[in-house]
Amino acid sequence: MSDFHTSAEDTHLDGTVLKARLINPDGEHQDATINLDDILGNNEGTFAWGGSGFSGSAEDIKFDFEGEDHHPALRARLFNSEGEAVDAVVNLAERLGNQNGGFYFE
Repeated sequence: MSDFHTSAEDTHLDGTVLKARLINPDGEHQDATINLDDILGNNEGTFAWGGSGFSGSAEDIKFDFEGEDHHPALRARLFNSEGEAVDAVVNLAERLGNQNGGFYFE
């Protein structure tokens, strides 16, 4: 599990683009972005790491910090092949990290 969120400030979602100010090696925050549509797909109503274009079959896309550990969570209603909307959530810290002040996907 990665921990980009522990070195970030002003983390928010703009459409499908996650934006934050991440700490670089000099200890300074710098602007960073990653388009979640490039790394997350929809597999029958669940988020799929390594896929793409989840937003094309989603509604009510939201980002927030959740749980006692305040992990970064992306929530949406994802449509399955039957056309049913399924509530889905993914912990973005599972695969996103901070590398030299920029997002990286592992």
